Amino acid sequence: MEQIIFLIPLLPLIGFLINGLLGKKLPKTIVGIIATTMVFVPFVLSLLLFANLSHERTVFLQHLFSWIKFGSTEINFSFQVDALSVMMMLIITGIGTLIHLYSMSYMHDDEGFYKFFAYLNLFIFSMLLLVMGSNFIVLFFGWEGVGLCSYLLIGFWYKNIEYGKAARKAFIMNRIGDLGLLLGVFLIWNQFGSLEYQKVFELAATTGGSTTLTIATLCLFIGAMGKSAQIPLYTWLPDAMAGPTPVSALIHAATMVTAGIYMIVRCNVLFDACPDTLHFIAIIGIATSLFAAIIGLRQNDIKKVLAYSTVSQLGLLFLALGVGAYTSAMFHLMTHAFFKALLFLGAGSVLHGLHHEQDIRKMGGLKKLMPITYWTFLIGTLAICGFPLFSGFFSKDEILADVFKESPFLWALALISATITSFYMLRLFLLTFHGTYRGTEEQKHHIHESPALITIPLIILAILSVIGGVFNLPPFMGESISHGLKHMLTPVLGEHTEETLSYGLQAMLAGSTVLALIIAYFYSKNKYIDKAEIPVIDQQQTGALKLIANKFYVDEIYDRLFVKPIEWTGEMFHKTIETKWIDGMVNGTGTLINKGSELFRWLQNGNIEYYLLGMTVGMVLIFLFKLLF
Repeated sequence: MEQIIFLIPLLPLIGFLINGLLGKKLPKTIVGIIATTMVFVPFVLSLLLFANLSHERTVFLQHLFSWIKFGSTEINFSFQVDALSVMMMLIITGIGTLIHLYSMSYMHDDEGFYKFFAYLNLFIFSMLLLVMGSNFIVLFFGWEGVGLCSYLLIGFWYKNIEYGKAARKAFIMNRIGDLGLLLGVFLIWNQFGSLEYQKVFELAATTGGSTTLTIATLCLFIGAMGKSAQIPLYTWLPDAMAGPTPVSALIHAATMVTAGIYMIVRCNVLFDACPDTLHFIAIIGIATSLFAAIIGLRQNDIKKVLAYSTVSQLGLLFLALGVGAYTSAMFHLMTHAFFKALLFLGAGSVLHGLHHEQDIRKMGGLKKLMPITYWTFLIGTLAICGFPLFSGFFSKDEILADVFKESPFLWALALISATITSFYMLRLFLLTFHGTYRGTEEQKHHIHESPALITIPLIILAILSVIGGVFNLPPFMGESISHGLKHMLTPVLGEHTEETLSYGLQAMLAGSTVLALIIAYFYSKNKYIDKAEIPVIDQQQTGALKLIANKFYVDEIYDRLFVKPIEWTGEMFHKTIETKWIDGMVNGTGTLINKGSELFRWLQNGNIEYYLLGMTVGMVLIFLFKLLF
């Protein structure tokens, strides 16, 4: 099986090259088929690898070539496929295939169609490198690749200046986090003399924690904060909604933003040796989850609501990592990929039907006009809210139970965040699909259900959002079928002795989340259906509501503290050092040469008599010099 591993990232790279170089001359349908096939085939190959993993063979390694060698250190370009990486590969290629299909219809009328699919294939290639690499350098290569693709895809509609600024913001904020990751990698190499996962983790397991390792894991987490949008590096993600909706679904909901989660789970041995780092991760996670959830309460752009929901859910995942619940984090990462990709693609279907209207205050009554979008979006909403027996119910409750074991206080905060999530998602759903349509009659006349290439991926993701919980059912569902994902990931995470909650306590914890969902539903229904209230425009809000609607002015604070001073410094350097000094020296040199040329130009006037006179004078001067000296 090792022989097929390299094909999995290679095929999307080939798709990128074909469409990037030849796509402009190919029919759009051919471009879409090529790009989609180059992701679907790796999905099939990933399934084969998954099927061949067993307790006897827990990892596949493929060495391609020696990449970097200095001193006694050798860095290989090689792949490591185990239960963790193959799980990520299936998510990336599986959801990637659906989003490529969706994009064939959604982006059909865009003039940059071939470039869009080339960028998508390049992103899939980079993301696969990130999760398949056997060492930190291959991971970093993929890490930077997905950052580049994120920049290209967020700013895809580059003629809009604001979209370009959003892409630049995402790129710069991710570079801040990437610097932390790079420093962490250097410290790991300094500590262990290697960057290969297997060797580093073996040494870490025997040597234990140290100050250097604690600093290294903190630096790695800074990288995760940037890529996975945690406080204070989260503000790029809501602005990233400037990109086409399929980009939001693939990169900013299901895959790229989970790279930080994957990296920490992959390095679980290092983080387990540094409990202070884990505590810090838990604090940042719960703070981000609550903060983003509160902001989501007053957002009225359908994609911005989902963006802050993503930030909040990622915070919940980091909270799980902070308490050492790695399996729970990966479980929720998987189910979140299902229902959040569904919600983003459902939002895209709404935009497609409403000619790209994004304000939920101008929607309503779409249930009968877009029935497939309605039912699939309902399933996604119920899943993220934790409706019983849906995927989010199992994965979110597992996180809450693991957090409760460590800290009932953190559990209470996480429950509050989950309750707020239920409220703003139900608010979004009810305002979009129920009540009466609040746009014009002309707009209503043109509303239509999306075509099959859009609705089929919605249906598949809706099914996964319902049944996704079966991958890691809780113990009270039956010991023979429970904790499937936990058993699968044991070779990667190792055996851990965990506190077991009684079935009664588990039922109480699960019941509290269901009760919170019921309260959120009736409150939302009363407010937006029975009373038919419509959120007021931002300018009319006051007090705390205005503060929340304006996202606590974090962007404005960053602008004053960092952006404006940097712009002012750049302008000052431009006017003084660059314009007066550098340009002055360069231009002064040119002026000096011009003046010197004018001074000596009379010597080259073309008159032979002057040339003979000059030769004679020169000979006389040479003779006198020799005579005197």
